[in-house]
Amino acid sequence: MRQVLPAAVVAMPPARRKLFWLVLPLAMLGLAVWWLSSGDLLRGFDNGAPPVEALTFERTILDSNGLSVLVRAGGSEPVTVAQVQVDDAYWEFRQEPPGPIARGNTAWLSLPFPWVLGEAHAVNVVTSTGTTFEHEIAVAVATPAGSRTSLASQALLGVLVGVVPVAIGLMFYPALKGVGRDGLDFLLALTVGLLAFLFFDAFGDALELAGEAAALFQGPTMVFLAAAGSFLFLMAVGRRRGAPAGLALAAYIALGIGLHNLGEGLAIGAAFAAGAAGLGTFLVLGFTLHNITEGIGIAAPMLRERPPLWAFAALTLLAGGPAVVGLWIGSLAFAPQWSALALAVGAGAILQVIVEVTLLLRRGGTPAGTLFSPPAMAGLACGVGVMYLTAMLVKI
Repeated sequence: MRQVLPAAVVAMPPARRKLFWLVLPLAMLGLAVWWLSSGDLLRGFDNGAPPVEALTFERTILDSNGLSVLVRAGGSEPVTVAQVQVDDAYWEFRQEPPGPIARGNTAWLSLPFPWVLGEAHAVNVVTSTGTTFEHEIAVAVATPAGSRTSLASQALLGVLVGVVPVAIGLMFYPALKGVGRDGLDFLLALTVGLLAFLFFDAFGDALELAGEAAALFQGPTMVFLAAAGSFLFLMAVGRRRGAPAGLALAAYIALGIGLHNLGEGLAIGAAFAAGAAGLGTFLVLGFTLHNITEGIGIAAPMLRERPPLWAFAALTLLAGGPAVVGLWIGSLAFAPQWSALALAVGAGAILQVIVEVTLLLRRGGTPAGTLFSPPAMAGLACGVGVMYLTAMLVKI
């Protein structure tokens, strides 16, 4: 190797030589990029067809000034918005920032359109190449503003559907504490069942939201990578001092449920902001019944311990509190890719808890005898069944 290298490189100190071999390929890459961009080498491949354009609608705001939509460009070339139609009529619009929208960038399109409360409206953006991109407003309602009153109302709703049910579920702790071996196996398997339902529910919702995001975010790939990264990170953190059990495992369960409730809150907040859902007493009761089982699942690993009272309050806030934050963010700054990312991270955290609770269940006896015992199988079926049936009350 020394015989083919220039003498100046051979004479370099080892540290400087490593720096040289790091800088050299980067410099070659920069040279190649400059040559490709300045030499117009792709001119021979131009067949006269217009550039591939992509425009994704990320947010809609309806207020007293009219209608505004946030769009993101994702094509191979910048997108120039030429006209905007609403309900088949052309309207003057203001773009901020003005000019062509570069790949990956966003712009607000504002129109003085007199939208009608409760009506459906169709927005159609026409680019300079004649390509059209459609967006439907299913039910027109005023977008919530970030006032103290609205934030307080959303916080109250988040407490009702997130914090209160988990607290009620944890209140079963004294009644469950006297269960025997079979009872504990049933409750641990119940926890696995409800977490398994939450995992598939969160993962499915994440993939659905990822499909609404701009193609440049590579939605499905992002969901899988985020879930896997969350799972591996929490497994590494949780195993630093051996397998978690007792209060530590309960905290991981609460964290996984909390991340799921964050994503769920994002979706609920966005749905109400867009007028796509109507909240009634029946729906609130449905969320309460759906989430009470989560509190029982958090309590199950602690039945052989006597945790302090503050631990129950902390676990309740960790599991239910993110629903409040999700509602705030979802109603004020919703974007499908970030909601998909939050749900994917939550799914990974839930999968980590499923693994740990299953291993705890196995440590209670012989693997085959514990996992497939009648109490464990009954608990697993009850966990999945209860979550599925109560979810029917809240799906909108």
